[in-house]
Amino acid sequence: MSVLAANSHILCREMHHREHQQQFWISGGSLLLPKASSGFGLLNRNRDDGKKMLKWDFKVEAFWNDSRPTVVELEAINDCDHFDQILSRAQEQSQPIIIDWMAAWCRKCIYLKPKLEKLAAEYDTKIKFYYVDVNKVPQALVKRGNISKMPTIQIWKDGEFKAEVIGGHQAWLVLDEVREMIKKFV
Repeated sequence: MSVLAANSHILCREMHHREHQQQFWISGGSLLLPKASSGFGLLNRNRDDGKKMLKWDFKVEAFWNDSRPTVVELEAINDCDHFDQILSRAQEQSQPIIIDWMAAWCRKCIYLKPKLEKLAAEYDTKIKFYYVDVNKVPQALVKRGNISKMPTIQIWKDGEFKAEVIGGHQAWLVLDEVREMIKKFV
């Protein structure tokens, strides 16, 4: 990874500042920062054989202490019994769920699914996201969801259908509509 700065004095000033604040330890020619911190670490790549060093050479590595996922894979719903279990579990936890009704042959569905997985990561602790491939489940489940077009993204809360977005238009517009739908029910 490369770091661009106005000049090398910024990097040296930061290294000097951290050295005097004891925010890192020098170990085997490397500067180590505490694991709980965020920012960047400086690794000294100079010779360690006792000879006089004529040049300082540092490698800068950026790191962040962020444990949130960036993508959450949507869980499949396979049949009516599985759907009932998910609804009852969500009702017990008083947590709404999002269901993406899609088909493997639907190009817009395939394009939208990874974007919904990123959206699921944004709401990781608040809402659980699922998907139903309408060609792989019994038609009774599709009728229960009252699905006529795909992709259809529905929100269910307290065991009941609340709202839906039919995603036949651009993905970013669909995601905005889904976010608005989530804001109403979360």
